[in-house]
Amino acid sequence: MHGGGKLATRLAEQMGVEQKMVDGRRITDAETLKIVTMVYAGYINKNIVARLQSHHCNAMGLCGADGDAVLAHKRAHPVLDFGFVGDVDAINTPLIKTLLESNITPVMSPITHDQQGQLLNTNADTIAQEMARGMSSDYKTELIYTFEKPGVLLDVNDETSVIPELNAGYYQQLKSKQKIFAGMLPKLDNAFTALNSGVSKVIIGQAEHLKKLISGESGTTITNE
Repeated sequence: MHGGGKLATRLAEQMGVEQKMVDGRRITDAETLKIVTMVYAGYINKNIVARLQSHHCNAMGLCGADGDAVLAHKRAHPVLDFGFVGDVDAINTPLIKTLLESNITPVMSPITHDQQGQLLNTNADTIAQEMARGMSSDYKTELIYTFEKPGVLLDVNDETSVIPELNAGYYQQLKSKQKIFAGMLPKLDNAFTALNSGVSKVIIGQAEHLKKLISGESGTTITNE
């Protein structure tokens, strides 16, 4: 599961399409939807697939509309109009399971659909969490969120301030004091939702340190304790 928000933002700026964010989530008007579809489901998705193939990993690129992989609906909000932003209704876990059992690694971009012909921009972290929850009934599932930082930081300007372990109570304290960078909020909200829904472990950190993330030597481990 991948995103690509920074590249989408750069391309939008080059094209003169204003971008608006609310609590780390993108407002998606019609022009922005075209941009994120091109960037996520096209350029980034196919580059990841090609990189995996170069390492002899048989990968297949998908978006939520392919094979009904992710069903969603247009977000309804009492105050804000998020535009063409989708909230997940269901994950097609039989499809994902079939691919995995055929030794195909699915590479999912966060473009979903509403079954009425409308594409929607959906938060990649949310889809990853929903995917992990959906697969947890058949597999022991661990969710690893990777991004450019070494973990959840106590000070966003200090990369040595990684919080090695974060539970729900401490998270709420930091959130109330606005100590958590806005872009991290969707990841952390999804992390705790996953833990409460059958996922065995959630880790957040840098992809470059994947082995250390898996062993617990790096990143932030999210716990319910």
